[in-house]
Amino acid sequence: MLIQVLKSKIHRVRVTQADLNYIGSITIDQDLMEAANLIEGERVQIVNINNGERFETYVIKGDRNSGMICLNGPAARRVAVDDIIIIIGYGFMDFEEAKSFKPSLVFPNEKTNLLD
Repeated sequence: MLIQVLKSKIHRVRVTQADLNYIGSITIDQDLMEAANLIEGERVQIVNINNGERFETYVIKGDRNSGMICLNGPAARRVAVDDIIIIIGYGFMDFEEAKSFKPSLVFPNEKTNLLD
């Protein structure tokens, strides 16, 4: 049996941009993506601490060491610049494998979105 489990989490990052006129997705600093084991095009859930919104989109690679967290397209309506969000990636795995799996959890600096 396969189950869906937490694979990746970027905890409490600040939205730096919201671009309504972009096709869609979330642009994430490449350093944060790598630390959280996320890849470009991966489906993620966004949880907005400020307003309680929860929605899904996909990842676009942002400039390395930029701290960029930009919600694009319709997702830009779900956030405001400076909102604090959590980015969550899930994976499917065998039930027994999931019992010992350790997700990649990232806790960047909330003011700069950079890894300390």
